[in-house]
Amino acid sequence: MKLYSKISAIIFSVIIMSVTFSERLSAQNYLARQLSFADKLFSEELYFEAITEYKRLMFFDKDKIHDFRCNFNIGLCYKYGGFYDNAIVYFKQAELSTIIDEDIFQSRIQVARCNILRKTTSVALSILNDLEHETRFADKKEDIYYWRGWALMVADDWENASRSFYYIDPEHPLKLLCDNVEGNKYSVTFAKVISYILPGSGQFYSGNYLSGFMSLGWNLWLGFLTVNSFVEDRIFDGLVIGNLLWLRFYRGNVQNAENFVLQENINIANNAYKFLQNNFTGEKP
Repeated sequence: MKLYSKISAIIFSVIIMSVTFSERLSAQNYLARQLSFADKLFSEELYFEAITEYKRLMFFDKDKIHDFRCNFNIGLCYKYGGFYDNAIVYFKQAELSTIIDEDIFQSRIQVARCNILRKTTSVALSILNDLEHETRFADKKEDIYYWRGWALMVADDWENASRSFYYIDPEHPLKLLCDNVEGNKYSVTFAKVISYILPGSGQFYSGNYLSGFMSLGWNLWLGFLTVNSFVEDRIFDGLVIGNLLWLRFYRGNVQNAENFVLQENINIANNAYKFLQNNFTGEKP
């Protein structure tokens, strides 16, 4: 009787284990199909539909086997849709769901890239600086320099961006682009100084010749009237013309020179951004 009970218990245990194994296998098959479906939507650029399916997968994935991949891809979906704040949330979730250094690095890099895109440059640079100082990412220096260069370009700091790309390759195409932009830009300080010395010269320097001639003409004419008034002992006229008119045009000439140079520099930078957007074939944020 005891032998019969033991055999029955063993058979019952085997049946339970078989059923459990079958259920787990079925669950794994379902998760695999669900992941394949979500990935298919992602590859077809149906990002918001893919987000729904990745979230469904995470809900049924009790063992959290696919948490990193789902969170990371959801982050990419939001990023490609322009929802950078949402993307950052899921990239950070992806980092928390893995212990693999490569996955952690890629998650943080994506957070930095989102901050580049939303122009929170200081945050992006802080993330990249932290990554650079972690010894486990010592072999990722080129990636860090690359995205630091992008962050600085977006922040209109072409000189330091060039330096960052130089660490990758002295002939890096983005370094050469940065050097070209920096070399073509006008000096605001120089434009202001020469405008103080000779009104209109700052406008000539920035290529705005009509404004330069007008500024020079007005200042010469008003300067002549002011000096002539004092020579003819018309002190009151000289003070009025000098203080109210000549000084106004003189200061305006300096401000105009600065504004023209700033606008020209913006145009130069914008042309570089257009090239990066439309013609650059390398990886972008």
